[in-house]
Amino acid sequence: MAVKRHIVYILENDFRNFFRYKWWLVGLISMNLADLFIMAIVYNRMLNPEIIQQIKSYFNFFAPGLTVTGLFASAFMIGREVNMEKRREVHQYLLSLPMTRFELAFGRVLSGGLRGMMYMSPLLLTCFAFVGLPTLTQFFIILCVLFFLAMGISGLSIAIAVSTRSIDKFVTARGLVYYLLFFCSSVFYPFSLIEQLGREGKFPLFLVQFARINPLSNASDLIRSFLLGTPSFSPEMIISVLVFSVVFTGLAAFAYIKLIERA
Repeated sequence: MAVKRHIVYILENDFRNFFRYKWWLVGLISMNLADLFIMAIVYNRMLNPEIIQQIKSYFNFFAPGLTVTGLFASAFMIGREVNMEKRREVHQYLLSLPMTRFELAFGRVLSGGLRGMMYMSPLLLTCFAFVGLPTLTQFFIILCVLFFLAMGISGLSIAIAVSTRSIDKFVTARGLVYYLLFFCSSVFYPFSLIEQLGREGKFPLFLVQFARINPLSNASDLIRSFLLGTPSFSPEMIISVLVFSVVFTGLAAFAYIKLIERA
C-alpha cells in the first residue's frame, strides 16, 4: 500500500504541474481540432482521387492519426520537466523524499503516460463522434493500446531528457524523434502509399520497414481497423506497441535511477 501511496503523490505533483498551463492546453486541443475540421476537409478535396478511393475520406482517415498525434505531444511533455530538474540539480531534494528510487522513476513514467491519456481523450471522443463507434471490446482494446503507447512515449521522452544536458539539445532531439516517428508512419497517409513509394524506389526500403513496425502507425491503424474496417486488424498492431512500451518504460526507469544516483 505504501508503494501505491508514494506513486499517487508523484502523480498528484505532476498533474498539478500539468494543469498549471490549462489555458495553454485548451489552446493546443483547439488547434488539434482545427487541424481536423479545417485541414482534413481541405486535404480531402486536394488529394489524388486514387488515394481518396483507398481511404474514402481523409477526414475519417486522419481523425485516428490526430488522436495519436495529441497523445504523443502531451506524453512527451514529461521529458521537458525532467530535463529542467536535471539542469537545476533538484535531485538532491528528490532523493530526500521517503520513497524508493524505483517508485520515483516509475511514478514519473506513469504520470507522463496518464497525462497523455487525459489530453488525448477529447480527440478520441471527437473521433468516435464523427467517424464511428467501436464495440465495447474494441473500445477497451483501443484504450489499453493507447495507454501502453503513452507509457512508451513518456519513457522515450525521459530517456532523452536524462541523456541531454541542455534544453536546446533536448528540443533538437525531440524534433528529430518527432519527424522520424511521424513522417515514417501511417499517421498522415496510408501505409499502402508508403509501400508503393518504396516499390517505385522513391522511398528508402529500410524506412518502409520502419514505418511498418512504427508504434504510431500500428496504434493509428488499430483504431482505423475497428472504426473504418481498413486496414484489416492484425495482432502485430498490438505487439508492436507493447514491445515499444516495455523497452522504453524499462529504459527510462533505469536511466532516471542512474541520474538521481549521480546527484
